[in-house]
Amino acid sequence: MDGLVEKIQNIVSKAAIGKYEQGKMLPNSKILIALANGLNVSIDYFFRPLNYKLTNIEFRKKSKLPQNKQEQIKEKAIDYLERYIEIEDLLNKKTVFCNPLVNPKISDLPDIEKVAIELRNVWNIGDAPIVNLLDLLEDNGFKIIEVETTNDFDGLSAWVENIPIIVLNKNADILRKRFTALHEVAHLLLQFSETDNEKLCHSFAGAVLIPEHIIKKELGNKRHSLALQELIAIKETFGISVQALVMRAKSIEIVNDNFVKQFFIHIRANHLQKEENLGNYSGVEHANRFNQLIYFAATEEIISLSKAANLAGEDLSNFRTQIN
Repeated sequence: MDGLVEKIQNIVSKAAIGKYEQGKMLPNSKILIALANGLNVSIDYFFRPLNYKLTNIEFRKKSKLPQNKQEQIKEKAIDYLERYIEIEDLLNKKTVFCNPLVNPKISDLPDIEKVAIELRNVWNIGDAPIVNLLDLLEDNGFKIIEVETTNDFDGLSAWVENIPIIVLNKNADILRKRFTALHEVAHLLLQFSETDNEKLCHSFAGAVLIPEHIIKKELGNKRHSLALQELIAIKETFGISVQALVMRAKSIEIVNDNFVKQFFIHIRANHLQKEENLGNYSGVEHANRFNQLIYFAATEEIISLSKAANLAGEDLSNFRTQIN
């Protein structure tokens, strides 16, 4: 509340904001505009009924996120979802989700390898690299939400009624987005026999991005060591980080623990921890469906430009420029 008072240049007090929250007082239009700007939401946000609640929430890096940051991210996700569902209702374009996996029960790593192949087959990916994973997920009923936040957040998964939600850090690099998205897919689709399932979710993300038979075709069944350049070549094709590739090779026993230890010593000694120093994956990752629906509704004059801008969370003048 102190931070909000400062952002809106002290036009109201902390006590007044408390009364707004408790419903004891209403802000006038000038204050409402200032609050919207301070909170980086549209004015329409304050008048939209809250109809949805996130359930079965799984945060990545949860231990590093303070409670207030978690709540901010959840509120941003709900706001986005409500606008998303509203435009779907207006256009009668709701998607229905059903788990594509016949037997999603997971006990160990071989189970992960099986369901990863099953998922690629159901979604007709075959052996090809996955291009625009976020679009693929939305085509198959997931709602992908990207939020502006700090680097201590990677992603979360949750359910809203029967809709699977994946929230990602908009500012994360493209490889992290891909890996995090699939990690969250694992939380949403799979049923684990143990509660400590983070490593299996990591394994699932790697197995979907590059299945066992493909990585063995690229690297061979057994190796004493791996050249950095061959790892970079696979990264640039399949959109998985070099470091995740090494862990993937270890998990299916292409390389042993000693090689992995020496590899990461080499990476640290040569200041190569950042993936931008290890080749470049040139793919695009963006969830487009929400904006496509809004642009369609606006250009076909199903809704007004003002309504479309509110749904998009954009300033009307900026939205009009985009449409033009």
